[in-house]
Amino acid sequence: MDMEKKLGDGLKKLVLLGIGAAAMTAEKSQQMVDELVKKGEITVEQGKELNQELKRSVKKSFDEFSETVEQKEAERGAQEVEFEKKIAGMTADELEKMSDLIAKALDTLKKDE
Repeated sequence: MDMEKKLGDGLKKLVLLGIGAAAMTAEKSQQMVDELVKKGEITVEQGKELNQELKRSVKKSFDEFSETVEQKEAERGAQEVEFEKKIAGMTADELEKMSDLIAKALDTLKKDE
């Protein structure tokens, strides 16, 4: 369960990072467009159109990112179900060996902390 929580927290952080990056990109893009308008390099109308296009682009990127995260979560869920099926079909000896491997892996993780 602890590992599942860590994975869930990791995905949550990744989504928040993506949202933050998108917000920063949109803000910087807006500043750049405003600067171009001030300098007279583009018209106000062109600036509005460019801003709309940038917003659509950021939204599309965010939607694609969100879809990818959802797909990864679904894949992880399917892998967990498959893993549970494999465990259910193991013999006592196989389960004992797996338990030993897990204990060794946990010991290694604790040493690294």
